[in-house]
Amino acid sequence: MTRDEALAFLGKHLKTPNLLKHSLACEAVMRALARFFGEDEEEWALAGLLHDLDYEETKDAPTLHGILSAQYLEEVGFSPCLVDAVRSHNELTGFAPNGKMAVALFAVDPTSGFIIACVLVHRDRSLQALQVPFLLSRFKEKGFARGASREQIKKCSLLRLSVEEFLTIALQAMQHIAPQLEL
Repeated sequence: MTRDEALAFLGKHLKTPNLLKHSLACEAVMRALARFFGEDEEEWALAGLLHDLDYEETKDAPTLHGILSAQYLEEVGFSPCLVDAVRSHNELTGFAPNGKMAVALFAVDPTSGFIIACVLVHRDRSLQALQVPFLLSRFKEKGFARGASREQIKKCSLLRLSVEEFLTIALQAMQHIAPQLEL
């Protein structure tokens, strides 16, 4: 599936603009991580782009979120590695992330939301103005962006990345697509 086909596929399932932006952010970060690790950039990016395919459909059944997306992706022929990454990105499913792509997606999912929350409280309200020290200071604040699980983000250590290194890669990736994110 090409990126354009994936965007069309995503558009059939997601209608909420912020969810679409979240998908774009996760795509960018996953692509950057794939590049960093020397992995398949297109496959990793598609995992980030399509991981929340079923979000609107499963909003009232959170334990199914990720499972339906994985089924849809399996049906259209995506690799078992990508399907497993999507299935395990939501810990409520009971599927643990196994493998580099799955662990990366698990950590990326809350990270994009965390970074956007940082933009919204930053005096410049711009992704370009954000710097990693600002992210790290907010990361330590338990009451800030509570929906962005710090424990889930810290799983980046399984990739042999510190939180600082991980946030640096994520921030730079999102800064590259700031106009698409309207930030």
